[in-house]
Amino acid sequence: MATVMLRTLAHSRTGDKGDTSNISLIAYRLEDYEVLCAQVTAERVGAFFAELLPQGSVVRRYELPGLGALNFVLPGILKGGVTRALALDAHGKCLGAGLLGMRVEVVD
Repeated sequence: MATVMLRTLAHSRTGDKGDTSNISLIAYRLEDYEVLCAQVTAERVGAFFAELLPQGSVVRRYELPGLGALNFVLPGILKGGVTRALALDAHGKCLGAGLLGMRVEVVD
């Protein structure tokens, strides 16, 4: 087994709606989709972004097997959204890039 960053297996796209961000994680190869499903859970993504999420916020994960993708919805992470947040990244575009730094295990 080897440990790699998600960016070696997938790319991401991020969108926003109010103070909610959604991050799509898309496998480069469909063969790697199962690794994403097994290891990149909603709970793990919630723990990864725990310092940014409001207390009690629950991350939801949606699976898109035909696309080899997962979509994560992170409510409240944008602290009010584009028109209300004072954050430099009010759209949350950096969140997807941040998630790609998560480590997963793969077979050598």
